[in-house]
Amino acid sequence: MTTAIVRPANRRSWLPAALVTLVGALLLATASVPAFSYITYTDSQRETVVELIEQLEQRHYAKLKYDDHLSSMHLDNYIDSLDGGRMFFTATDLAEFERYRQSMDEELHAGNLEAGFAIFNRFQKRLEARLSTIVHTLETRVAEMDFTADEDYLLDGKSRPWAADDAELDDRWRRHLKNQVLSLRLAEKDEQEIVPTLVKRYSNQLKRVKQYNHQDVFQIYANALTELYDPHTNYLSPRRSENFNINMSLSLEGIGAVLQIEDEYTKVARLVAAGPADKQGELRPSDRITAVAQGEDGDFEDVVGWRLDEVVELIRGPKGSTVRLQVIPAKSPATDIRREITIVRNQVKLEEQSAQKEIIEVPAGDDMMKIGVIDIPAFYIDFDAMRRGDDDYKSTTRDVRKLLDELQEEGVDGIVIDLRHNGGGSLQEANELTGLFIEYGPTVQIRHSSRRVWRDGKRARTPYYDGPLVVLINRLSASASEIFAGAIQDYQRGIIVGDRSFGKGTVQTMVPLTEGQLKLTESKFYRISGESTQHRGVVPDVLFPSLFDPEQIGESALDHALSWDQINPVRHRRYDDITSVIPEITRLFRSRSHQDPEFVFLEEQVELAEEARAIKTLPLNEETRIAMREEQERKALAIENRRRAALGEELLTDLEDDFLEEDEELDEDAADSVDKRPDVLLTEAGNVLVDALLLRQQRFAQHSPRGGQED
Repeated sequence: MTTAIVRPANRRSWLPAALVTLVGALLLATASVPAFSYITYTDSQRETVVELIEQLEQRHYAKLKYDDHLSSMHLDNYIDSLDGGRMFFTATDLAEFERYRQSMDEELHAGNLEAGFAIFNRFQKRLEARLSTIVHTLETRVAEMDFTADEDYLLDGKSRPWAADDAELDDRWRRHLKNQVLSLRLAEKDEQEIVPTLVKRYSNQLKRVKQYNHQDVFQIYANALTELYDPHTNYLSPRRSENFNINMSLSLEGIGAVLQIEDEYTKVARLVAAGPADKQGELRPSDRITAVAQGEDGDFEDVVGWRLDEVVELIRGPKGSTVRLQVIPAKSPATDIRREITIVRNQVKLEEQSAQKEIIEVPAGDDMMKIGVIDIPAFYIDFDAMRRGDDDYKSTTRDVRKLLDELQEEGVDGIVIDLRHNGGGSLQEANELTGLFIEYGPTVQIRHSSRRVWRDGKRARTPYYDGPLVVLINRLSASASEIFAGAIQDYQRGIIVGDRSFGKGTVQTMVPLTEGQLKLTESKFYRISGESTQHRGVVPDVLFPSLFDPEQIGESALDHALSWDQINPVRHRRYDDITSVIPEITRLFRSRSHQDPEFVFLEEQVELAEEARAIKTLPLNEETRIAMREEQERKALAIENRRRAALGEELLTDLEDDFLEEDEELDEDAADSVDKRPDVLLTEAGNVLVDALLLRQQRFAQHSPRGGQED
């Protein structure tokens, strides 16, 4: 499975993401700190970079030549990957680096890595000096901080110019440290623990910085180039045993989450369906992990600024053991609010990721209609069992076929396929699943970098489900999910509802190099309509509100993502004229959602989240910061109480009351009750299906002979 992981660039801090993601050797336990030494490149790296550029130019889908224009972009991207927060280099440094702008392409074609290593050595020297100064002066600095002064902290460091001199850098660091101290104070950290916590944090970061070697430098320099081709093309150094985006779901015992680095924080990119975190229910995509503790009462280890692999190692552990996470909720623009989440480690089992069914009842005038729902968390197949010839091997298509038969036997009036949070999986399964809903025909086109196009799909006419169909997607529906949803939409076989999908429409291959490997984007997916799923994703016929920020999550949020385009369509059957009823279905949806307290609540949450994302600076005045947080909490409480009032529920006096309600230990019956709370988006998908059924019945009645006489 190739799953795209978002690495937003809109909120940078001092620690470069390219560095903290490095997968390296375990930390050395050493009390002494070695003196700064320059890092040099090797002969094998000279050979490797020549091979890498050759592969990029010849095999990458984008067909870009590494010329003066790309050299200029490479320099900017490399500097940005090292110092995206504008916290180490000055304008003088940047002026000095200009001599490399038009020459890096010629140098790298010849295996000359001098520019990349010279820039890195300058950066590392500044980084070590800055961290060392902080560690030795932090106690005095904190004592001098005035939290009554009216000044602010810029969240997006990339948006500011390079500092004119060291004095300007000193002021940026003063504000950065003040913001960290204030965040800890407001998170109710004991005053006596704040300085030791930060000293330990920066000491650990200094220790990691001193462990960088030539492989680390080469990897950062190479990836600053590969990322210009597209965000899924990466160089992997020999000692990288895992990918940049470490998927904990299917290896060892973990929490079932895909993590990434954003600035100094480890961020949750997505949860794996049926994994421990997904089942526990409190961890959310875009939550930031600040500390990890072992067991029910172990001490928290601060992990801000850690490398991704080190955080993963801390979270992993024996099956059945407990790990506690301290997180900054995704909806919080500042780092003041922390929440503790307890999760029991386990493996994600294939059977737990299997498709599941349920029946919901949806009103249709004076009657109730039974709608079958099939939740598909991933496109899975047990390849080993299939190769062994097992008759009962598991796969998405086999499971869904069985569930479809059962639901039809139970007399459902239509089917909703729920693909929310489905990050993809087997392309074969996406094609075969589509075949359960069409008679026959192509389902996807794949275009190679050679511009050769081949098609896959259902080649033989076989029985299929021809009843009413709705497919529910969201921003985390990616790859194989988009192929299935796109095919259903192109065939006009069903109605697509929800949020615009992720937009991951590329295929990668691994290329061995003299040193390390290159993960290269070589092909691109296209729908049978000729439209790519890349970048744009699948746009629903009926658009639901979404809490996911498209500027942070999705292919379009990634720098240098390949663009959307089209190729020739494939002739295909259209099973219905869905486009003709979409305007009326959309009108009915909007009219209904305005009267639904749960939907109004969701839309107001979206508005509040957009307000939070619009915040560009944070006040460093403690009273002003507290007032800002209280205003956000007041708005959130008002939204929650409007929902409760509309539903006839008891109002809250504080949002903490809601958290306490969620965190209380529930008996089995209460837990079942919580699990059965209505899913407003799923319910609305059922409503859309019923609307389509009723409109179809009206259309048939109008075109029947009897219907014509009645008119």
